[in-house]
Amino acid sequence: MAKILFRLNDVSAEEADDVRELLASHDIDFYETSAGNWGVSLPAIWLNDADQYPKARSLLDEYQNQRTIRLREEYALLKKEGKNKTWIDAIKQNPLQIFSYLAVSALVLYLSAKLVIDLGS
Repeated sequence: MAKILFRLNDVSAEEADDVRELLASHDIDFYETSAGNWGVSLPAIWLNDADQYPKARSLLDEYQNQRTIRLREEYALLKKEGKNKTWIDAIKQNPLQIFSYLAVSALVLYLSAKLVIDLGS
């Protein structure tokens, strides 16, 4: 019977590819489901044989621990070198987009507050 191993919601393509490669390299039989046309299904990697779950789970846990350590080290190095992306960098890179988002957010907040105040009086 099939068993879910890894949900693909909000997972980067790089990580999903790494998990697929990890399972394939250890001869673990799996298949993948997508979110579907409207994004309401469960995108995930499933094991065809539930008996392989303990092995696959331990491999995946080890991979995720190593990935976490690697990404933290990369971030620390970027931060040390001053190359990590900050809010100021994002504003410099796309000022019109950032200020447009802020303006729309402010408008939504204003209209929401105005509606509540108008209904209260």
